[in-house]
Amino acid sequence: MIVQWLIPLAFILAGLIAGIIGEKVVLIKLRNFTIRKQILGNTIIFQSLHRMTFIWFMLAGFLGAVLSFPFKSNDVNDLLKRVIIIIFIYSVTLVFARLTGGFVKLYTRRTEGVSASLISNAAKIAVLILGTLIILQTVGVEVTPIVTTLGISGLAVGLALKDTLENIFSGFYLIFSKQVRTGDYVKLEDKHEGYVTDITWRNTTIKELSNNVIVVPNSKLASAIFTNYHLPVKEITLTINVGVDYESDLEQVEKVTLEVAKEVMKEVSPQLMGNEPFMRFHTFGDFSIDFTVFMRVNEFFDLRIAKHKFIKKLHKKYQEVGIKIPFPVTEVYRQSNQAKNANKVLTKD
Repeated sequence: MIVQWLIPLAFILAGLIAGIIGEKVVLIKLRNFTIRKQILGNTIIFQSLHRMTFIWFMLAGFLGAVLSFPFKSNDVNDLLKRVIIIIFIYSVTLVFARLTGGFVKLYTRRTEGVSASLISNAAKIAVLILGTLIILQTVGVEVTPIVTTLGISGLAVGLALKDTLENIFSGFYLIFSKQVRTGDYVKLEDKHEGYVTDITWRNTTIKELSNNVIVVPNSKLASAIFTNYHLPVKEITLTINVGVDYESDLEQVEKVTLEVAKEVMKEVSPQLMGNEPFMRFHTFGDFSIDFTVFMRVNEFFDLRIAKHKFIKKLHKKYQEVGIKIPFPVTEVYRQSNQAKNANKVLTKD
């Protein structure tokens, strides 16, 4: 009686020891090797295999124990083998789901503007569904009727989960249409604005410059009117309106203003110096001659710092060269009493 248990216990013990060695020794050495060789995705691979090698060796030990133990009933033997196979298939499915999600996320992060969360989660779910169907097929359940039933009942499920499905499909629409990408600076029609940090299966998160986070349902964003300051390119034109005194030499004004604009561009966006700043006079105002300065900056966030620097430097430069920025002035003409009396006499005559 004791002898017939020795071999199965030996298989289980061997599986336990092999699992510990594989997890603590072999796997760690392989990980260090891949890190030294800088193999792409090594972190994803070993995170996906975490604890799985131990489970697989243990399953191998249990399978050896089941095969070596003299069961009186073949049904018990078949049941235990089927359970071991199901656990093995599920663990392999889990590893493939982790690998798929990890590599999809790695790819989407390297692809500028593509959201990682929604696509990687969709890939994981697809692998898990495929693995579940394989497990059902292994158990002996016919998969075709299940798929057919799911297809028929899909309409009812779709109606019940209308809002959720609408957000999911809207998220995919936003990603594949490239109307919104992670990292883009957007301004919504309700005046909220910020950088898009992620597009999940339900919401799009936008981080404001004040570090507040705005959460917008994908379906709302897909149908909203918004401005994307990173499309078609990140570079943006800064426009600043300025007015100078009527007595100013406009040639000097243009020369000094563009010198300051170039100086600001060199500090804020030197790589865009090929697009030189320019200005255009456009209005004889009530108290000043008005013009607009145009200069390119890297992205929307740089508008504030460029405007800040330009106003400071231009004000200082105008003071140095004697160019005046006039205050609003209104001239009022008063008629003298002598003129009023003369008008009265002329009226009587």
